[in-house]
This record gives sequence, C-alpha cells and structure tokens, in this order.
Amino acid sequence: MELYELITPCHFGLESVMKREITDLGYEISQVEDGKVTFTGDAQAIADANMFLRTTERVLLKAGAFRACTFDELFEATKALPWERYIPKDGKFWIAKANSVRSKLFSPSDIQSVMKKAIVERLKQVYHVSWFEESGASFPIRVSIVKDVVTVGLDTTGTSLHKRGYRVQTAKAPITETLAAALIKLTPWKPDRIMVDPFCGSGTFPIEAAMIAANMAPGMKRTFLSEEWTHFLPASCWADAREEAHDILDLGAVTHLQGYDIDKEVIDAARANAERAGVGHLIHFQQRPVSQLSHSGKYGFLITNPPYGERLEDRETVENLYRTLGERFALLDTWSMYLISGYADTEKAIGKKAAKNRKIYNGMLKTYFYQYPGPKPLRKKEKYDTIAK
Repeated sequence: MELYELITPCHFGLESVMKREITDLGYEISQVEDGKVTFTGDAQAIADANMFLRTTERVLLKAGAFRACTFDELFEATKALPWERYIPKDGKFWIAKANSVRSKLFSPSDIQSVMKKAIVERLKQVYHVSWFEESGASFPIRVSIVKDVVTVGLDTTGTSLHKRGYRVQTAKAPITETLAAALIKLTPWKPDRIMVDPFCGSGTFPIEAAMIAANMAPGMKRTFLSEEWTHFLPASCWADAREEAHDILDLGAVTHLQGYDIDKEVIDAARANAERAGVGHLIHFQQRPVSQLSHSGKYGFLITNPPYGERLEDRETVENLYRTLGERFALLDTWSMYLISGYADTEKAIGKKAAKNRKIYNGMLKTYFYQYPGPKPLRKKEKYDTIAK
C-alpha cells in the first residue's frame, strides 16, 4: 500500500505527548517541530490517526513542501505538486486556511487565491477540461508558511477532532478536549489512581480521563471528511479502525474519578456530557465548593482548570479561590496537583512554588501548566519492609 506523510498539529509545548501517541499506534515519526509532528503511514494510518489520537486537532495529508519568496514561485511550485493523486475530476477543493510566519509572503487571501489558481491549472492539464463542477467529495487544503518554507496539507479530518460529540453543554471558560487529554497524559496519572477536578465546569478533564481509562477511541462516535475519499482511501480502512475501537473498549473499567463545581447547573451539564460520552457511570460529579475539597484516599491527583480572573472585578474572588485551593491541597499530603491557569499570581496565591511550569497557549490566551508532583505510592516490597519495621 502507498505511503504518505501525515502531519498532526498540537499545542506548542506538547509535542512529546503527540509523538508518544503516534508511536504507540505503531507508526514512524519523521519530524517533530514546534506545534506539529509528522509521521509516515499508509491509508490505514489516516483512519487510525483520526480514530485514536487524543491530542491533535486534525490529521493533514502532506501534499508537498517547497520554498517560495514570490507569488510566481508559489504558483509554479504549487502547480508542480501531483494534485491528481488526491483530487478526482469532480472533487471540490479550496484553500481552507493559510498562515504565514516570518515570511515574505504574508497575505492569507492572496496566498489562497494564487494557490487555488495553480491547482486549477494543474488539474485542467491532467483531466483535459476547462471547467470543474466540484460536485464530488470535499478536499480542503491547509497551508503553513514559516521562514518562506511552504507546507501544504489536505485536511483528512473535517470538523476538528476536539469535537468528540459529547460536549453540547459547556461552561463559560471551557478547555478543549484535545488539550485536556494532552495535559492528563503529561502527568503521571494512571487509570487506577484517584483523580479529582475541583473546578470541573463542563466535565472535560474527568470525561477525558474516563475515556482513557475505558480505552475509548475519541473518534468512535463521529465521522471524518476523508471517508468520502474512496478513490484512494478504501472504506475497509475505516471499518477496520472502528472494529478495533469497539474491540478494545472496556466500559467495565474500575475508576476513581470525581468532578466538583460550586454551580449546580454546571454540574448537571457535566453529568449530561459524561452520559453522552458513554462514561457517566465512571465519574462521580458533585456540587461542592473548593473550600470543601477533601478526600480520604492517598496518592491522588488534582487536575484542573480554575478561573483565571481575566476581568478586573473578578481578581479578588479568584485570588481567594487559589488561596483556598492551596490550603486544601496542603491537607492532601500524599497528593499531586496539576493545574492550567492564565492567572499571573497562581503560585503566590497557592502558597507554594510549582516544581515545574510549562507555557501553553489555550486558544489565544497564554497560560501555564503548574506541576506539583507528590510522593509516589509505596511498592509492595516497600510496604512490607515498612510494616516489618
């Protein structure tokens, strides 16, 4: 089967998580750059990546890469790419998005217009037609220009992969499903460990953790744009990916996942989202303020996305929330805490400096992922030795 280069964009700073996911699927990484990972795979890889990857927004089939400093160079290099390999005679194609960083070509609309014309000229020559009806499958094209190097990819996904299909109801400041999954994977949390989100909002952190625990493929309840590309992506690839997703699903997993929020309506929405995801039975949601945060278990994890206090009038309230969170966390002496926040005085209000923090952009907002790792649970031999003493 023919091999392709596939590009998976991810949040800046989380490339290692994306790389590990792809490697776990059994595919070979060819390049890791800021905000994206490229790997090699066949048609099955396109289906597998869309079905099973938790931390990317979409899967791009790389059509080519070249250097261009003028629009003439852009036109000729785009025209030279083998578009007929992907786009059939009746295909609907357009430049869905173009972005440029530190490059001589910087106007997205002009880039889109020139490249569309170049593709049309190429396909006119190949198919010997002067007009394209574009009545068939859709082929949106995404273009990234960094330091005059143009990378062109066909979007195999369509609607962003963060839309798993469960989050119809959201809180005011939601974190995307893909970012939540990536942050969970950045921690040492395992499905047999306790996890609590004291500011759970729409329930994204506990729901994504439950899906990981149940080995639930994030794409198993949705469709993908490239399912229509049957001229080179066999329907059997999608059928095989879905069959595997159902085979590995374990809805009987034992979990210790909890989500708290002070707002009853928000908790009701989180429950509805979890039920829609198929993991409602794996999570305990409860209306509870952070001042009542407690747990009898040991070696648990707090993983959360607290309010940021972006409005001036909210800052005092937010400072008190973080101070209370720090006080309650201090009482959980064997626990770990991982929180993403755009609040500038997070560590000061928590009352403890994080062991690590990592800058991450949550949409356009600069945030930090503060990491407070706790002690590791004793191993069986260590427990025995402690008892013996």
